[in-house]
Amino acid sequence: MFREMRRKGQILSPEECAAVLERGTSGVLALSGDDDYPYAVPLSYVYDGDKLYFHCAQTGHKLDAIRRNAKASFCVVDQDQIVPEEYTTYFRSVIVFGQMRVLTDEEEKRAAIEKLAVKYAPADTEAGRRMAIERDWKPLCMLEMSIDHMSGKEAIELVRQKR
Repeated sequence: MFREMRRKGQILSPEECAAVLERGTSGVLALSGDDDYPYAVPLSYVYDGDKLYFHCAQTGHKLDAIRRNAKASFCVVDQDQIVPEEYTTYFRSVIVFGQMRVLTDEEEKRAAIEKLAVKYAPADTEAGRRMAIERDWKPLCMLEMSIDHMSGKEAIELVRQKR
């Protein structure tokens, strides 16, 4: 169903893909937008080892697209070092394919926003996080992406540096 990567020597292992997703702070969510145009939007996210979570407003292009077609991809670029003397970049990235779901259950929604809050404000106290979440709770929408397929790739130069 999902294509095999051609450059097999540059494939990241599942553990390396997970590490990229855990380190990353933003990525680009791609959806099937209006009139079948691709809609790609940069978003903050959290990866919990199983699924990806995003927050958004309760209305808009993103939600309309998800309601029409739940299939999506999400790309995180971990490294993009330009090397002008070699006319290349030393890159590392991960792409996730999966199904999007709007969280409607209050407990699921709260658990997801807690994960985001811990990731982006790790030094805050539990009480501080709870206050921030409560302040923005009413207009908050949480999205969950289940993972159907994940692949990662890095520049051959980075592969050689590991040896």
